[in-house]
Amino acid sequence: MARIFIAKGRPRFNPLIAHVADVDGAEAVGVLDKRARALALAFWPGPLTLVVPCRPGEAVCDLARAGLDSLAVRVPAHPVALALLRAFGGPLVAPSANRSGRPSPTTLADAVQETGAAAAAALDGGPCRVGVESTVISLLDGPPRLLRPGAVTRAQIEALIGPLAEAAGDDAARSPGRLARHYAPAAPMRLEATAPRSGEAWLAFGPALQGPDIFNLSPSSDLAEAAANLFSFLRAADALGPAAIAVAPIPESGLGEAINDRLRRAAGHVG
Repeated sequence: MARIFIAKGRPRFNPLIAHVADVDGAEAVGVLDKRARALALAFWPGPLTLVVPCRPGEAVCDLARAGLDSLAVRVPAHPVALALLRAFGGPLVAPSANRSGRPSPTTLADAVQETGAAAAAALDGGPCRVGVESTVISLLDGPPRLLRPGAVTRAQIEALIGPLAEAAGDDAARSPGRLARHYAPAAPMRLEATAPRSGEAWLAFGPALQGPDIFNLSPSSDLAEAAANLFSFLRAADALGPAAIAVAPIPESGLGEAINDRLRRAAGHVG
């Protein structure tokens, strides 16, 4: 477990998500209340992480939980991940394969470039279908809280369990992906840009000019397509060594909330 933190350069206070094969596996390591079960039934397997009270014992060790009494857990949808979890027979932590703070890899090649030297083996399941990380919901004392927006949208969750409060106080430390500067390229970023400046790479959205330094997240303004392309295009733009990466405005609705969260953290605009 410690070698994961070393390979990623990850702060020890940043908890890891435990991945399990099914709801029974989640119940074995965490306490799922009525709200958690409703969300699990609706969105598992899938990109939703639940932060719940940890069951006593060492099924998920203290280091993985960053010393907290809570546990972040989910059931992934990818058949390779599920096959691995079923073969192992217990929870596995599975952070993204980037160096801490860097853009997340969405292909095996990018993962190998980031942390491949520290890995003993690799399983290639193809490019990530969703692109952005899982939504994280805290279901501890009090109202449910949105700790990290992601592929399952706020509206989808609120339709099942009611309004979501924002992360507050210690809640923010219970989820990965909440560092003030996270998912960051080497180049500085300029958000809400209406056009690129000289020397900038351009992350466009919607109808836009074409060119060697232009990466269009979705020419048709499709947020799902933009989410799937976000990290791979961010990494490709950064590889050009631009003076900066300019990013077109992205709507805040639906998946746009998760995309903008990643962009603001990449630009260091959070915290």
